[in-house]
Amino acid sequence: MTTSPPSIPTLHAFFDMQFQASRAQVDVPLTLRRERLLRLSTLIESNAVALADAVNTDFGVRSRQLTEVADLFVLRALISHLHKHLPRWMKPQRVSTPMYLLPARGYLQRQPLGVVGVISPWNYPIQLALGPVATALAAGNRVMLKPSELTPRTSALMAQLVQASFAADELCVIEGDAAVAHDFASLPFDHLLFTGSTAVGRKVAAAAAANLTPTTLELGGKSPCIVDASCDMADAALKIAHGKLLNAGQTCIAPDYVLLPRGLEQAFGDAFAAATQRLFPRITGNPDYAAILTERHHARLQSMLAQAAAQGAQLREIDPQGVLDGPPVASPRQMKPVLVFNAHPGLTLMEEEIFGPILPVVSYDTLDEAIETINARPRPLALYWFGTDTAARDRVLACTVSGGVTVNDTLLHIAHENLPFGGVGESGWGAYHGEAGFLRFTQQKPVLVQSRFASGQLLYPPYGARFQRVMGLLKRWL
Repeated sequence: MTTSPPSIPTLHAFFDMQFQASRAQVDVPLTLRRERLLRLSTLIESNAVALADAVNTDFGVRSRQLTEVADLFVLRALISHLHKHLPRWMKPQRVSTPMYLLPARGYLQRQPLGVVGVISPWNYPIQLALGPVATALAAGNRVMLKPSELTPRTSALMAQLVQASFAADELCVIEGDAAVAHDFASLPFDHLLFTGSTAVGRKVAAAAAANLTPTTLELGGKSPCIVDASCDMADAALKIAHGKLLNAGQTCIAPDYVLLPRGLEQAFGDAFAAATQRLFPRITGNPDYAAILTERHHARLQSMLAQAAAQGAQLREIDPQGVLDGPPVASPRQMKPVLVFNAHPGLTLMEEEIFGPILPVVSYDTLDEAIETINARPRPLALYWFGTDTAARDRVLACTVSGGVTVNDTLLHIAHENLPFGGVGESGWGAYHGEAGFLRFTQQKPVLVQSRFASGQLLYPPYGARFQRVMGLLKRWL
């Protein structure tokens, strides 16, 4: 496959190829689905180092180990889970039949949708591309993948590897810029999954709507982290720092702001600084601490901080000065973590998803106040709560709505294969991972099998006394 951006006819040619193949083979057997998963797994395992190096080159600084844990390990776990559970998920699902339809029987026949499109982002460019691909393949679909143009080396390598391992009517990779992504989203897929920002998600949804293409949108938003007075501050700060600073904050479910009991600002700031020192003894030159992807993204974050400082917020830059093992690998875009206290609602960093190592801290006096702060905003992709007060925890869970929750940690609900992952409202719609993902890319076709002993003719016209007697009997059974 050429690495130059394809023209619209080429996009349509790839789509038509997959469309025809999906209609010619509607029933995709378990053996073929597993064989495709095996090929994808082999692709990942045989090229793990090359893929991690491509990601590092695209970011400027992003260690192999970070890509291993955040991209490759997650993919391995996902594919293993799909392979193990696929036989059970594929089976027809019997459903109970109401008495008035007996002795008929009903079941759900699980079938592939056909052709699935995946538009993936740059922040975890392997996992968020090949994870949905694996799930769609497990569901028996053909897949077209459009990876991000902001990680060009990773995207080009994935295109090369996929072309060597899959026929184009099974799985293909389409490279190109935002214009190509728009044309891609305008194809009449049987399903389209997009991962990215809310702003771009709106455009993708609009393009897909012209074809009535069903979509799954995995977006972002401002995911809150509630620190309860009952928490272990050092433990909470360590887990918040890890969730915030993994990939330098370029994570869709990273804590985007902290709600903290008033009076604990100094304690939290000191605990966060100590946690950062433990995780990243140095920032500049530390290969484990990712660079901000581009200078444009870096400048946006600096502009947020400048606005906050100009409008009275207190900034605390965390600058560890420890000693690193191994040679330093520095980038001018390795941005030091910054806590922002007294961040008021009008600031850009309180209105937009941050996507960087900036963490606003918002003080609250009562739990109800914290809940009101969350509910005044669009519903977040993730929510985090820290503490031992189960009554307070349960009140937060009952009174807020979010895509997912981790209690006394961050990020980890996304790694639980039996928990669906997705957003709600402006943070997205639809969920995938595990069986929820399999069903997302599956048509559950309802089938009713009538019995030769059926008595439905008793309800046929002409209506009369017999009809009234039968209806009276049926009403008693309801």
